[in-house]
Amino acid sequence: MDYKSSGVDIEAGNAFVERLMKKAPGIGGFNGMARVPSGYDKPILVSGADGVGTKINICCVARDYTTIGIDLVAMCVNDVITCGAKPLYFLDYISLNTINPVVDDIMVGILKGCELSGIDLLGGETAEHIRQGNIDLAGFCTGIVEESEIIDGHLIKEGDAIIGIESSGLHSNGYTLINDMLWRHKISYDKSYFNKGTPELLTPTIIYSELVQDLIKDFPILGMAHITGGGIPENLPRCIPNGLEAIVDYNSWPLPEIFKKIQLAGEIPEEEMKKVFNLGIGYCLVVPEEVVTDVQLRIDGHGYKSWTIGYIN
Repeated sequence: MDYKSSGVDIEAGNAFVERLMKKAPGIGGFNGMARVPSGYDKPILVSGADGVGTKINICCVARDYTTIGIDLVAMCVNDVITCGAKPLYFLDYISLNTINPVVDDIMVGILKGCELSGIDLLGGETAEHIRQGNIDLAGFCTGIVEESEIIDGHLIKEGDAIIGIESSGLHSNGYTLINDMLWRHKISYDKSYFNKGTPELLTPTIIYSELVQDLIKDFPILGMAHITGGGIPENLPRCIPNGLEAIVDYNSWPLPEIFKKIQLAGEIPEEEMKKVFNLGIGYCLVVPEEVVTDVQLRIDGHGYKSWTIGYIN
């Protein structure tokens, strides 16, 4: 017996690391290091970990893993920035049954996501589990924020406005329901049902880091929420103080076509849609009413659509 016949190909793993080091020279050691940026009086490190869930199943069916890495970075970075932190670096974990070209495709997306976020890939782990059927991904991001500039929602008050920033589609949530829907209703994943150049079900998650860093520099952003699993009802309240509530008008922005297709194909009740999907809003801001117009103009300048979707009561 040897390690390869038992399911771990050391040579293939080493070759993968060598290829990756050409694109991310900082990796390959026992650890990754990053210098704490200067200019902070009381720096606070902020960390987050997340994955892409069963969106990876769609990659398998579509035979396209080139953008799922962007989703992985986005899910972590978008969480970290909700407190006003600037992301610094990223680590990944990839688990699959054997090293194969799919890993290189996944890394294409991870490196692109890091580039879009302005952060470094410091390292990670690629694990071979021969009896594992599906690929699993996890990511870890660390950012930094000045202690006195942490955005935690404590300044939110009655009458403040809620701005919703568009998503690119499903982002990385609700895919367990989607996979079940496709199987139950025998809907094949093909270009006739889900396609807009890039298949709609694989459109990568927007990374809001650059936009948010620009906004918090010039505007009083009181609270932020990354709209992921649980939709607006589960995520928006996480940035709002006890005793206050968010009143959201779901008719204040256009529902993207992809969600209409999913609801129709799966016969999914409206309330369930709200609890599972982002419904076209990927990120929310809570701001004083008097700055809404200026904030939305700045968002528009970054190429994103936004709407005033509610208020604090």
